[in-house]
Parts: sequence; C-alpha cells; structure tokens
Amino acid sequence: MAPELLYCVSMDVELARQHWQDGNRRVEATRADHARYIRLTEQVDVVVAGLRRRVGQVFTLAELAVAYGGADDWARELLEDADPDGPPAAEAGTVADAAFHLYARGATDYRP
Repeated sequence: MAPELLYCVSMDVELARQHWQDGNRRVEATRADHARYIRLTEQVDVVVAGLRRRVGQVFTLAELAVAYGGADDWARELLEDADPDGPPAAEAGTVADAAFHLYARGATDYRP
C-alpha cells in the first residue's frame, strides 16, 4: 500500500475510533438516569448484533471503519425494526458509536 494511502486509512480509523469512544462515553454518562441507560445499552446490543451480521466475526479496524459509513441510518432502521411500536430512536448516532466501540475490541488488529 502506498504510504499516502496507508496514512489516509490510518487517520480514518483513528477518527472513527474517536467517534466510537465519544459515543461510549455519552452512553456511560447516562448511568444516573437508570431507565435511559438501560434503554441505550439494550439498543447498543441490537446494533452490535447488526454489526456481527454486517462485518462478521473476523475483521480489522479498517474494515470496521468502512462499515461505519452510513451507520447512523442503518442503526436507526435496526432500532426501529427491533421496537416498531416504540418511539423513534432519538439517539441512534450515539448508540451506533457505542456499539462500534464495543465491537472494535474484537478486531484482529485491536490495540487499546
């Protein structure tokens, strides 16, 4: 891979990881609001299951970063399909970011 392309991929992965960490922090910050925290963590589980189907169980961080493109849209669809009678998934972006953060730990090249 050309050095410029390698740098670009590396920067995309690092930027994505920052988004994922921020989403996880936002979910964790809701712990004091027990009902909201439970709702968000249940939604994170739904998106993690969706990631498992989309990305598979063997993947790199770069492959996960590619799957991150458009994640807000497909995560919102997953969440609405999981609870069709519930309110719209108002925090789908945060939920998706937190799910990617958790799922990233399974990447073959994951480093904390």
